[in-house]
Amino acid sequence: MRYLLTSNALYSSWIVQNAELFTLTYGAIVRQLLTDLEEVEEVNKQLDQMGYNIGIRLIDEFLAKSNVSRCVDFRETAEVIAKVGFKMFLGVTASVTNWDAEGTCCSIVLEDNPLVDFVELPDNCQGLYYCNILSGVIRGALDMVSMKAEVTWLRDALRGDDVFELQVKLLKQVPEEYPYKDDE
Repeated sequence: MRYLLTSNALYSSWIVQNAELFTLTYGAIVRQLLTDLEEVEEVNKQLDQMGYNIGIRLIDEFLAKSNVSRCVDFRETAEVIAKVGFKMFLGVTASVTNWDAEGTCCSIVLEDNPLVDFVELPDNCQGLYYCNILSGVIRGALDMVSMKAEVTWLRDALRGDDVFELQVKLLKQVPEEYPYKDDE
């Protein structure tokens, strides 16, 4: 039991250190994109695409390390993203709110976001969704578990809001297809 506690403490420390390294590196990436692309909307698209590419790869690590069982519906999936995924990769916990009646649209709210430590948007970047990589990561990860989703920013603390809020809307649940047929 002592080893388990020590192992968990080391893993938590590793997450925090990696989140800090990612925060600093991410800022440099955003700045370089702004320099290279010049158009804020193009930077937003690029960050989303980068996040999508990360998400389709990150889901494997998440499923291997989290020991989360298969989610039964989109509601449970959103909770796992907020409570387990954000904790595992960014060291923060998010909350899930604002469900629609069909259970296909919700908000993921981050009160603490390590990506924005030491960040202040200049006036010429007010259209920038600095953390747009997160929307892409969520979209990519959901895509890999057969859920087509649209992820958009509703509130952004860098724009003067009190929290970061992402709206996640399930567009389509794709039935799983196996690459082979069972011989019966």
